[in-house]
Amino acid sequence: MFAVIRTGGKQYRVTPNAVLKVEKLEAEPGSTITFTDVLAVGGEGSLTLGAPNVAGATVTATVIAQDRLDTVIIFKKRRRQNSRRRNGHRQHVTVLRVAEINAA
Repeated sequence: MFAVIRTGGKQYRVTPNAVLKVEKLEAEPGSTITFTDVLAVGGEGSLTLGAPNVAGATVTATVIAQDRLDTVIIFKKRRRQNSRRRNGHRQHVTVLRVAEINAA
């Protein structure tokens, strides 16, 4: 069984026991989060699409950790000007483990 959920402006295809990193959510490690913004649910040859959400479907996940991704380097240079700027950015993420998918 799988589901497609929307969080943080992105869509994720999740399965039970899957570990995923999503945009930072306000939750403590060890707590559970329920996603009601489920766009599709499928499995065993069937697929249910929402318009825009599947009615009554939920995905429950457990927060494993609050983490940061690897550094992304932003380098800007203006040619022949001896002008350059280097910046780094580390995005905050929440690491989740999907517990169950309820298709209702």
